[in-house]
Amino acid sequence: MLTPHRKKPAVAALLGCALLAAPVTAHATATAETPTRASAAAAVGLDDPAKKEIAMKIVSSAENSSLDWKAQYKYIEDIGDGRGYTAGIIGFCSGTGDMLDLVEHYTEIKPGNVLAKYLPALREVDGTDSHAGLDPDFTRDWAKAAQDSAFRKAQDHERDRVYFNPAVRQGKADGVGVLGQFIYYDAIVMHGDGTDSTSFRSIRGRALSKAEPPSQGGSETTWLNAFLDARVWAMKQEEAHSDTSRVDTAQRVFLGKGNLNLNTPLDWKVYGDSFHIG
Repeated sequence: MLTPHRKKPAVAALLGCALLAAPVTAHATATAETPTRASAAAAVGLDDPAKKEIAMKIVSSAENSSLDWKAQYKYIEDIGDGRGYTAGIIGFCSGTGDMLDLVEHYTEIKPGNVLAKYLPALREVDGTDSHAGLDPDFTRDWAKAAQDSAFRKAQDHERDRVYFNPAVRQGKADGVGVLGQFIYYDAIVMHGDGTDSTSFRSIRGRALSKAEPPSQGGSETTWLNAFLDARVWAMKQEEAHSDTSRVDTAQRVFLGKGNLNLNTPLDWKVYGDSFHIG
């Protein structure tokens, strides 16, 4: 389904969608950790509402150059990355399946909505960058749909089902805290969880060849650095992702400060822009 996402390094917008994103299954079962770490992980995770809000803002800083992630429900454009239209709060793409899944879910909860008539076209263009059957009115109707609370809830649902919840589950299984779960979430947002060499599960597999997660007795900091090393390698395999500042001047900054719980205040940069959460 989805993969890269939106962001504007310098002048050009490099948005995208996660390729072949499928729900992540836990590849490791959490084993014994120290009681302190285990109880801390159980007490607070990225799924804590306050932490989740922070996660949405940090991802939006990279995807949209803004902390206002709720303003992105109406977003839609073709950024010329071969994935057709990219849209919404997580960069759902007409060419990678997740936009189709979203509109199908929206139509299940609200039959006859303004986007339902595009379902045949979305099925036809899946896997391509074609706009056949979508132009000229699809972008206008997407913006209209974004005024509907049911459509906004549908976007939230698909974001959580395909990206956020799987990342948190895998993070907890690996014994990492809030920052580690966020690092996983940002990776699956950009890379999806398909079978290709740059997918989330492949990134995690590459990291496993270098370090062990806390659930296997490894150091959390060492493990997350290994994961980020693998993530940077994956990003550099595609030109649209080759600017790795969302790792280098954001996630590495939090990790370097030992802020494994993503406690505020937070200061970081993405593509040269500075951001702050107090």
